[in-house]
Amino acid sequence: MLTREVIDHLGRQVVIPKSPKRIISICPAITETLFSLGLEKEVVGRTKYCIFPQDAIQNVPIVGGTKEVDLTKIKELLPDLIIAEKEENTEEMVRELEKIAPVFVMEVKSIHDAYRLITTLGEVTATNENASILLALCQKSFQSICSKENGKAAYVIWRKPYMVVGGTTYINDVLHAMGFHNPFTQEESRYPAVTKEQLADAKLDKLFLASEPFPFQEKHLAEFQSFLPHTEIILVDGEMFWYGSRMLIAGEYLAKLT
Repeated sequence: MLTREVIDHLGRQVVIPKSPKRIISICPAITETLFSLGLEKEVVGRTKYCIFPQDAIQNVPIVGGTKEVDLTKIKELLPDLIIAEKEENTEEMVRELEKIAPVFVMEVKSIHDAYRLITTLGEVTATNENASILLALCQKSFQSICSKENGKAAYVIWRKPYMVVGGTTYINDVLHAMGFHNPFTQEESRYPAVTKEQLADAKLDKLFLASEPFPFQEKHLAEFQSFLPHTEIILVDGEMFWYGSRMLIAGEYLAKLT
């Protein structure tokens, strides 16, 4: 098998096949993007959270979750490339997987990084032309997002404790592109736990309740409205805040939230 040496997003040297034929993705957004690049035959493993594209993905074996995988199952699938993402997957997991196959680690902390991911996936999987087309379409989609100043907003991902999106995250950069100021970017954690008092003191114009990882629903609106009486509380599709090929349809959706 012809191989080549590449540098992943963490600066690690990785020797990968010139044209990978058996790819395992352990990041949902990456899995969906691989399919968008025309690699449905090459993707031989995924996590249980990799749910797009909904029809085609059903035929791909599940190897675990994003934080814990079945190493035996992965060995049986004989991958020649495993693709991970720094935030989604753990360093320990990557070290274990490297004993089985080359692991290329992506890192996405901004919209710019999301665009880089698409280009990099094209380079790593020898689908450069498809990646260039996908990148242009995603960039066009995001051009529809209004960049005018829209006040302060927070994006809630968890309940008990309340957790919000902090700084140096893709979602925070999306909020910025939508014209919102996120008051929680200075917190030490990228996804800080916050109290009712902190949310109230932030004097938010809008509060976004995501559908995942915690499944916020209509029944939770009153809970937040009780201590944020002057804030507009909005349920949002968390999957529209994924990077990768989900950006193709996210631009129009995000524009309507501004």
